[in-house]
Amino acid sequence: MTDLLIRNVRVVTHERDEPVEADIAISEGRITAVAPGLPPGDDVIEGNGKLAFPGVVDAHQHWGIYNALEEDASTESRAAAQGGVTTALTYMRTGQYYLNRGGPYAEFFPEVLARAEGRAYIDYGFHLAPMSSTHIAELPDLIEKHGVPSFKIFMFYGGHGLHGRSNDQSRFLMLPDGERYDYAHFEFVMRGVQAARERFPELAGEISLSLHCETAEIMTAYTKLVEEAGELSGLAAYSASRPPHSEGLAVFIASYLAHETGLANINLLHLSSRKALDAAVRMAAAFPNIDFRREVTIGHLLASVETAEGLGGKVNPPIRPREDVEALWEYVLDGTVDWVVSDHACCREELKYGEPRDDVFVAKAGFGGAEYLLPGLVSEGRRRGLPYGRIAALTSWNPARRYGLRSKGTIAPGYDADVALVDPDQTWTVHAADSESTQEYTPFEGFELTARVTDTFVRGHHVMDAGKIIGRPVGSYLVRPGVH
Repeated sequence: MTDLLIRNVRVVTHERDEPVEADIAISEGRITAVAPGLPPGDDVIEGNGKLAFPGVVDAHQHWGIYNALEEDASTESRAAAQGGVTTALTYMRTGQYYLNRGGPYAEFFPEVLARAEGRAYIDYGFHLAPMSSTHIAELPDLIEKHGVPSFKIFMFYGGHGLHGRSNDQSRFLMLPDGERYDYAHFEFVMRGVQAARERFPELAGEISLSLHCETAEIMTAYTKLVEEAGELSGLAAYSASRPPHSEGLAVFIASYLAHETGLANINLLHLSSRKALDAAVRMAAAFPNIDFRREVTIGHLLASVETAEGLGGKVNPPIRPREDVEALWEYVLDGTVDWVVSDHACCREELKYGEPRDDVFVAKAGFGGAEYLLPGLVSEGRRRGLPYGRIAALTSWNPARRYGLRSKGTIAPGYDADVALVDPDQTWTVHAADSESTQEYTPFEGFELTARVTDTFVRGHHVMDAGKIIGRPVGSYLVRPGVH
């Protein structure tokens, strides 16, 4: 018996460029049939010819970085649903921010799970960062007992602060005495992840390491140059202080370390510039033994230093000049980019801006944006000729496969009934006041988009109806890899 029928939609999947007209039958949270003229179920939603995208798998968010995790799990998951996101993978680590403490993940991660439980409107999982030698030893348990097969390195943290230069990174990271967060640690993390892949060969394809690629020493030096010159301000100054070749060099280093350690699954996160993507392409050619995946954010695709609204657009790596935005689109269109994410990190005004308020170097890094992920990519991507099927691959299928979300990523029988209905002909203006996020601003303020998510379904639960979040939190923690 069909619980829900979404009728008269144009179904988009990664398998074909253009959508096909069909109904979607759902029972017990799973899709049971996709075909025209299906019989009605207990409940019928009329799609009126809208596009039905697979629910977005936003593989890069940050819940609990600036607000309490339990608060972000609720409010930011509501914002995510506005952007068609039905699954969020959020980064978590020990140290300052997040739970604001160190220690082993055996003690830390159960608290993370407890704080998020029962609060999210979408499904969610976590990536974890091995910050210490203890964490490296814990990798097998994190995979086997907690269903976390994806890990992260922040390449600049050892020598440069989250928001800018810093001389006290050891205290910030809450490292054990005698330990350093440096290239040697990154090597040992890679060896640990590869050892885990060998220990669990049936899961090896879904165990991976992600890297935030920037080089601390270059950023520290260029921050000083930019400030002393005094010729740039705002986001242009911040971009110049963390130059693209800092990204490119870090990509080279990370790639060689992966080669040295035999770690085959590497994800290069939020690449923001032509130089970063060029480095990633060169490294893929140099090391064909490594399965690189390349990520960009919707923020770096939509905004530039010339168009982003104020210092609210400060993020790491920075929003770039227009020529880099155009370069990112070249790599999206030619298939080099594997997925697009939000890097959503809600940072309210009281925390975002320092004193003086107009100094980009004292502002906090990061902003929310999951609300604009699917509508932004459809709006700008279609204008540039990006096929609908490619959008579905970039936002759902590709990240779901990489990160062990076996029941997510497409609209097909047997998969979770995660669906985003999109009106591709609705023009609207972005205003932060319309977001469910607790963030009061957006760098996209005033941007005009030409597609809008109207309805979002999480495992068949109608969590957004005609643009309004409804009902209770239905999101579940996803033990990965999930059995499909």
